Amino acid sequence: MASIKINTGNVIKKMKPMHGGGQPPIGGKNMTEFFHYVSEAGIPFSRLHDVGGAFGGNRFVDVPNVFRNFDADENDPANYDFTFTDHLLKALVDNNIEPYYRLGITIENQAYIKPYHTFPPKNYEKWARICEHIIRHYTEGWADGFYYNIRYWEIWNEPEVQKEMMWCGTFEEYFELYDVASKHLKACFPHLKIGGYASCGFYAIAPKVKIDPETNLPGTIPPSEHEEKLMRFFYEFFDYIKEHKSPIDFFSWHSYADVTRVSVMDKWLHEELEKLGYGGLETHLNEWDPFAREFGTAHHSAEVAAMIIALQKGYTDIACIYDMRTNTAPYCPLFDIRTHKPIHAYYSLVAFNSLYKLGNQVDVESDGGERLYTLAASNGKKNAAMIVNLTGAKQELNLEGVDTENAKYYIIDQERLLSWIPHAKEIDNNAVILVEW
Repeated sequence: MASIKINTGNVIKKMKPMHGGGQPPIGGKNMTEFFHYVSEAGIPFSRLHDVGGAFGGNRFVDVPNVFRNFDADENDPANYDFTFTDHLLKALVDNNIEPYYRLGITIENQAYIKPYHTFPPKNYEKWARICEHIIRHYTEGWADGFYYNIRYWEIWNEPEVQKEMMWCGTFEEYFELYDVASKHLKACFPHLKIGGYASCGFYAIAPKVKIDPETNLPGTIPPSEHEEKLMRFFYEFFDYIKEHKSPIDFFSWHSYADVTRVSVMDKWLHEELEKLGYGGLETHLNEWDPFAREFGTAHHSAEVAAMIIALQKGYTDIACIYDMRTNTAPYCPLFDIRTHKPIHAYYSLVAFNSLYKLGNQVDVESDGGERLYTLAASNGKKNAAMIVNLTGAKQELNLEGVDTENAKYYIIDQERLLSWIPHAKEIDNNAVILVEW
């Protein structure tokens, strides 16, 4: 039996937005037919990267789509094409979803054949001024624009990715671009948060475990050359911006590892930033999805729920699952690519939102082992808890310290999608339970 002790009077920390998402589910009528699902789930952020398909659909978000002729006058509103990005951002704001704007380009997966936009900008200062005008359009009304509350502006994405799919330049060329752009944008918008660099991740810190076929004992797979490159980029980036006094309001990173490995990376990043002199810097895991190819299964939704719980308990300030599209497997963890309807992992985010809305994470302890993930929240009047079983076996449940006589129980498993159940006295492996009282 797994005993779970909850103390709603012991507040641990504020609930954090761990249930953000990548690009919104563009499609259907008016391209925004499915946005209501994102709003109904309470998803707080939509990170605008890879929006609309290859090359940003040639219409959305990317700097080369908004400002199509780099040699044109960047001060002339006539040289900007905001049309489709306006349509997108208005729909997000109308659905109470805050845009998280990536300044840069969409990944070019076939760059090994020919790259188009992954080269460093011809003029870093001009690129920064173009970004300035994009921000002014969406936050200060420039060029018949808007006054949206868009706090986070991210400079590029994964500049250290393999095969030049995101950046054909050197490490130093990206560092210089970041330096020039961050200084210019922070001078123009001291109240906004400017950051980057959307790291590919830190897999070398938490290497994969493998079983030695001869000894049957666990071991680790040595880091690949690419994984070691990611680490060099990280340290050289922070050396550069410290030397050049480049502003940074948040550091963003990515991982497609499971919750066990990501938890190690999250803790390592927190401690390493402190060592580097950046203690307290916001960190955003704004691309993640464990076991992505298992989307639409109970195991996937349980892994997603466990990740959210671990990140809430850890150091990450914002998390955005990749992605919220509805039509491109496997990077559509929340929707069925045939029907465009929500699937299992979507409801893990809905369950977390029930806790998020309560405001405060409260104390919960469990004797069910490391793979039984628990989280509780309270606003002083209403309470909720999430329980995720990844132990490999069914677990009996016993909630202690709270009166759950009139509690409501909901479950996510292979057959049920956050469905009401009379009372949860046990939890199957790969299941998620939400309790509200």
